[in-house]
Amino acid sequence: MSTVKFYDREFSSRLLIGTALYPSPKIMQDAIRASESQIVTVSLRRESAGGRTGDAFWSLIRELDVTVLPNTAGCKTVREAVTTAKLARELFGTPWVKLEVIADNDTLQPDVVGLVEAATILIKDGFEVFPYCTDDLGVAMRLVDAGCKVVMPWAAPIGSAKGITNRDGLRLLRDRLPDITLVVDAGLGAPSHAAHALELGYDAVLLNTAIAKADDPVAMANAFRLGVEAGRTAFEAGLMDARDFASPSTPVVGTPFWHVVS
Repeated sequence: MSTVKFYDREFSSRLLIGTALYPSPKIMQDAIRASESQIVTVSLRRESAGGRTGDAFWSLIRELDVTVLPNTAGCKTVREAVTTAKLARELFGTPWVKLEVIADNDTLQPDVVGLVEAATILIKDGFEVFPYCTDDLGVAMRLVDAGCKVVMPWAAPIGSAKGITNRDGLRLLRDRLPDITLVVDAGLGAPSHAAHALELGYDAVLLNTAIAKADDPVAMANAFRLGVEAGRTAFEAGLMDARDFASPSTPVVGTPFWHVVS
């Protein structure tokens, strides 16, 4: 399976996972290892709590030898998101940021206007932005115009586990942005959902809840790893197009027919 590029860095794993909601720190570590993910998202709000809890959590992450992608989860305004991103850069020592600007508390739908504005500000300040957005082509194109080399549209609302609800929309993004790294972020609930995203030509997927809230997070992390690998391998192998009619797999020309004579 080929590598995936995020800005100027290449990775062999196409599965990015979060670090929240796990039953215990050990299960979190074991799940991340089982996933073979090389990039994990970390909330600044959790880490910046400081003290013994924050220090212990950061030690667990360092032990995993992974790349950290700080996020601005929970931010509702451009100012809040930009400030949080700058604090994350100081704390984690990275220009990377998963940018979230939330418009609605119930659906956690991105504020796409504020997202583009915040991304523009941060990119001018030297950040490498991973914007969490809807599957709207116009929004994605504006993010690319602002300088984003990675765009992360949702499959469905965060934590919904619905899988891809707008296949045509995601396919359009892939077709129109062939040179941009596209990551399906949010709404995936099963390994088959991840495989579906990779089969569409998406470069990676990012998820958290489906693994962390499983009865066995470690086994589920491994299942998602396999789903991602299967989906990408299928895409690279070349999936056949769907048809509206039957096509026999066994040739019928020359097939013998027997007639019963009474």
